[in-house]
Amino acid sequence: MDSPNILFIMADQMSAKALPFYGHRIVKAPTLSRLAREGVVFENAYCNSPLCGPSRTSMMTGLLPSKAGGFDNAHDFSAALPTFAHYLRLGGYLTCLSGKMHFTGPDQLHGYEERLTTDIYPSDFGWTPNWDEPEGKVTFQDMTNVLETGPCLRSLQIDYDDDVATKAFGWLYDRARTESTQPFMLTVSFTSPHDPYVARPEYWDLYTDDEIDLPAVPPIPVEDMDAHSKRIHSHYSIGEANIDDDIIRRARHGYYASIEYIDAKVAALMQVLEETGLSETTIVVFTSDHGDMMGERGLHYKKTFFEWSTRVPLIFWAGDRLNPHRVNETVSLLDILPTFADFAGTWKDVIEADGTSLIPLLNQEPIKPRAVPGELLSEGVFEPTFMLLRGRVKLFYSEIDPPLLFDLDSDPDELTDVSHHPAYTETLDAMLSEARALWDAKALRDRIIKDQNRRRLINRSHKIGSAPVWDYQPYEDASKQYVRAGKWTTEVEAKAHLDTLERRE
Repeated sequence: MDSPNILFIMADQMSAKALPFYGHRIVKAPTLSRLAREGVVFENAYCNSPLCGPSRTSMMTGLLPSKAGGFDNAHDFSAALPTFAHYLRLGGYLTCLSGKMHFTGPDQLHGYEERLTTDIYPSDFGWTPNWDEPEGKVTFQDMTNVLETGPCLRSLQIDYDDDVATKAFGWLYDRARTESTQPFMLTVSFTSPHDPYVARPEYWDLYTDDEIDLPAVPPIPVEDMDAHSKRIHSHYSIGEANIDDDIIRRARHGYYASIEYIDAKVAALMQVLEETGLSETTIVVFTSDHGDMMGERGLHYKKTFFEWSTRVPLIFWAGDRLNPHRVNETVSLLDILPTFADFAGTWKDVIEADGTSLIPLLNQEPIKPRAVPGELLSEGVFEPTFMLLRGRVKLFYSEIDPPLLFDLDSDPDELTDVSHHPAYTETLDAMLSEARALWDAKALRDRIIKDQNRRRLINRSHKIGSAPVWDYQPYEDASKQYVRAGKWTTEVEAKAHLDTLERRE
């Protein structure tokens, strides 16, 4: 495929473990399941940080969060970092964004020529963590969104995602109206199924509470948790909430319903592609920035390296231009930039990337085996915390905690730490050496604290006088809309008219 159009669809906080084509037995998601049947499914795709901002920064730059400075949701995303949008533009692409990307700082485009919506949660330095106070508590994260679930007619997220979809539909129809041969990359980034776990009745009613599954791994007593899980359990104040099976089922109910809502949005996008003929020249890529624990192990939300939190869906669909198959190799969101650059013919121009192009795997050709890294450098921890995946063996590593090692082939629920098992001694030693070669944890911690202190000082100053607003205001020129003075109605209508495929043929 030479320079195909790219429709890049993102959900927020959608775990691969909650999707039927990855083995979930309750969630339906018919459209995503169709794309999975007809396209290429990556069985083992992972985010590189289980948190929105760092994950998206890493994905867009092709660099680990520690290299890109994407430590947390309040990091300053530097305009000097090339993104996949820049490399696509070098290859002649028109780049457009509809939806959420968590850009913090004055640059709210990062290579996109057009942006159709504002962001739902514009971030600023007020979200900056403070590792200088390990006993400090982040007050804006608790169990409210687990406790307060149910059907609703409208919510901020529903309002936002409806707008994101509507703007994307219009943009695609406008592309179909033109005779331009310029390839495009349209990113459509939804905020669902991110908590709060509420959904419109037509999606909520697809399930009953009784049919909702409970976690495969029940709550682990706090005293038996690993050190990192204990911190996250405290971080979200899970122990202060009375979480029983009914509450977990209801939260999962809302989460599954929100997945069906996103599935319907994907269906509508696919319909626009197919009825305009754009599907014949477009590759569709679907993924998420990270997952959600959904009560597994007694944990909720994200910020862990367990499968529900870090394993993400990844589908490539291109009709009959891709042979449907499933890829077992371990990949990550770091691979998105190299892949898009490869589509654009600008892979040679990439200055630095920690990932690799997935095009050989799309074509059922091998790639060189490599480890997949992950980082957590935000609130919820006070030391750099890492993950390293080599094949199906996963290492949890930090300088202050005992390492954890899981063999995902024999233990997909990550119940047995094999770090002390004699059969895994060599594997553990090799992966620890690899991790220490990749990360200088002490130097990184010092760098993070200095960066946090700078941002928090600037935030304090912004509370005095007029604070800068890092937001994006979509611009609409009314003088160019519909019919305006000096133009004949029939002339404008003729240019705007988009026939069905049958009539065009």
